[in-house]
Amino acid sequence: MSEQSLPDGVRPENPDALPEYAERVLDTTELIPPGRVMTYGDVAEYLEEGGPRQVGRVMSLYGGGVPWWRVVRADGVLLAGHELEVLGRYREEGTPLKEASRSAEGHLPRLDLKRARWDGDGRPQGHGGRAQGHT
Repeated sequence: MSEQSLPDGVRPENPDALPEYAERVLDTTELIPPGRVMTYGDVAEYLEEGGPRQVGRVMSLYGGGVPWWRVVRADGVLLAGHELEVLGRYREEGTPLKEASRSAEGHLPRLDLKRARWDGDGRPQGHGGRAQGHT
């Protein structure tokens, strides 16, 4: 991860170590319950640091060991190049989906963010910024 893709003021102490910000993003990802999702922006807001692009960068570089499919685009479109894999995971976990219309490209469903979105309620005290969820 380049220093330019980290939030302002966040720099890795050891270039070979996982940046602290990346650790926080991955820890947050692991908190998302099965069947629920957070957008890239939701994760950044939860951490009160960075933005959707920084979270996306962390996920693309380091997200393979966490339930990466639970961090999603704000429009509910399935991750390009991984559509069938994530669709299987969402169905297995019972994640709410909106069935695709006949005119939708590839006839793939989207995530039903109104029902699937997790706001971080129930997180352990002392984690991240605010004590209880966000919008």
